[in-house]
Amino acid sequence: MRAHIGSDESGKGDYFGPLVVAAVYLDAGSAGELGAAGVKDSKSLSNNRVATLATSVVAHCPHSTVVIGPKRYNELYQRIGNLNRLLAWAHARAIEDLLAEVDCTEVLVDKFADNAVLEKALMEKGSGARVTQRVRAEDDIAVAAASVLARARFLDAIDELSRDFAVRLAPGAGEPTLEAGRAFVARHGAGALAEVAKLHFKTTKKLAGGGR
Repeated sequence: MRAHIGSDESGKGDYFGPLVVAAVYLDAGSAGELGAAGVKDSKSLSNNRVATLATSVVAHCPHSTVVIGPKRYNELYQRIGNLNRLLAWAHARAIEDLLAEVDCTEVLVDKFADNAVLEKALMEKGSGARVTQRVRAEDDIAVAAASVLARARFLDAIDELSRDFAVRLAPGAGEPTLEAGRAFVARHGAGALAEVAKLHFKTTKKLAGGGR
């Protein structure tokens, strides 16, 4: 296996919590370590397993993470007005930060938009690397490791927000999220949702208007 960087995100489809992008550098040795540990796409793993494997990723691999908390996310989304452009900025930042630490020319990103969106966001170091975007790239061990690390950081942030606001916030965007949102609004008011949630989701209108 050729040494390369994988990049993936977590939190894009979750109403509560941040948007997290992680980039992970793997060579043949670290790829073998993570493969033996069972690293794979975080969507196929339990939360506890994600936390355990993220520890292995951090121990064995150079990495970088970009965590955009809800308040900052809402500010950026209002300014940029497009989720893919926001994702491109975060992926580019994570890739650039990691390329400042490692000598690498190959980068694989789990595809989230047209190639040009990310290419436009890349800076000096990223523009000098061969950056490939591929659908379902989590079958690559470096991208899988990035997905694990990003999800672990996301889950840690959800736990921290839950403690800070004394309401158990739920990942995702389904009924458990609505239930958590109703409890949050009852305790803190709809105006405080900007501190914990991505306001452009339709869930905000349901919560603010008392809908279901």
